[in-house]
Amino acid sequence: MPHSSPTPRPPRARRRPGPAVSALLASAVSVCLVAASAPATPLGVGDRLFPYLGNPGYDVASYDLSFVYGGSNNEPLNAVTTIDAWTTTRLDTVNLDFTHGDVRSVTVDGVPAAFTSVGEDLVITPEDRLGAGEWMRITVRHTSDPRPDPDRDGGWVRTADGLAMANQADVAHTVFPCNDHPSDKALFTIRVTAPDGYTAVANGLPTGVDRAGDTITRTYRTRHPMATELAQVSIGRSTVLHRTGPHDLPVRDVVPTQYREQLEPWLKKTPAQISWMEDRVGPYPFETYGLLMADAATGFELETQTLSLFERGLFMEPAYPEWYVDSIMVHELAHQWFGDSVSPRAWSDLWLNEGHATWYESLYAEERAGRTLQARMKAAYGASDRWRATGGPPGAPKVPAPGDKIGIFRPNVYDGAALILYALRQEIGTPVFDRLQRAWVTRHKDGVAGTRDFIDLASDLADRDLDGFFQGWLYAEKTPPMPGHPDWTSEPPAKKPASAG
Repeated sequence: MPHSSPTPRPPRARRRPGPAVSALLASAVSVCLVAASAPATPLGVGDRLFPYLGNPGYDVASYDLSFVYGGSNNEPLNAVTTIDAWTTTRLDTVNLDFTHGDVRSVTVDGVPAAFTSVGEDLVITPEDRLGAGEWMRITVRHTSDPRPDPDRDGGWVRTADGLAMANQADVAHTVFPCNDHPSDKALFTIRVTAPDGYTAVANGLPTGVDRAGDTITRTYRTRHPMATELAQVSIGRSTVLHRTGPHDLPVRDVVPTQYREQLEPWLKKTPAQISWMEDRVGPYPFETYGLLMADAATGFELETQTLSLFERGLFMEPAYPEWYVDSIMVHELAHQWFGDSVSPRAWSDLWLNEGHATWYESLYAEERAGRTLQARMKAAYGASDRWRATGGPPGAPKVPAPGDKIGIFRPNVYDGAALILYALRQEIGTPVFDRLQRAWVTRHKDGVAGTRDFIDLASDLADRDLDGFFQGWLYAEKTPPMPGHPDWTSEPPAKKPASAG
């Protein structure tokens, strides 16, 4: 008997999984799905770098997340996650990615379901088998634990006055149950209940504020699909600052209240930076943007969708020159197009995200501070062979070591990938290259796309086959010659000393 959503769904919500999801899942479905009589097994969508990330058999349409924060960032939050999804094949069990939290109950279409945890999967057995093409609603009542997980970095980030999220690449499922792979994007509704005096902000735009006693619940909703790794929730003694960007875009920044005045000179730069990016790649792709200044030492900044995460210290450390901080702001802004609106089909496509963000970071530094792109690319070329030896070629990063999942974020996918874009511009010319940038983010807006898609689009616009060009630049052990700069050389990796025999 078909399962339907407990509440009527508008026709536009009843979408089937598109080719962007199906292409990655198709091969995994046949080998990963387990029969009801088989023991619970952790599954995955077959990602080369994260083989157990994501799950086959369904396509998520939306997440509804509710968190209750009690005032301590050292205690688990009570949480409820509701997932609306389409099944893509017959399912006896449904796997979600989830770990580092306790599950209290699970329902499927309102009916209690059995569940167990295996590896980093929550394996759910509905009362009735789910057929292919059915709508299902899964509700999980659980805890969300902000205390550090010794096996990984990220997830909840504890700040001086609360919490923020940093879920890249594979840790959203330490915060909430999900299909934790960027190929399965969905709409998000996020509710956060916190004591009066705390401000909660999340991706998207606010849709409601409800007071009950000494607590306040704030609700946010995205208007565009989002990958789980880009989810953001900030809870703290914060101030939300509002300004207007190009085309009346709402710009909101979230800052620790006590540092509001010191941070304002940086925050007011954002509207002009958005205009700068729009001049190069087209309209900003989302409903809002802003900076979340976390009072924490993370060692990184992160392009969480519509609300980029930054360390407060980046803007208050006098050792960092202004041009450098400005360019990092543009890097995370550029990701809203490259990586957020257009998400990677697989994590091996990371070079498309980081290469483009580094590219626009570099162009901004060249225009505003005279830090020439050519000089940076020549230096990157000199180090490229060493980067490839250490981290793999940009299009095929080395598999991260156990306990070091963020080890894929190496120079080979930052400046090493921007170097590929520089070589491509040299190869096909600036006019075609510029059209490619705009066409990429327009054609794949709100979707997922990978390396093959980029090669095909570049070849179409250049009106010639670029497979050979990309093969060397993306996958070769040695860096190919740079078009237009035959004198550029790359230093070989240092040889390991011979061991005594």
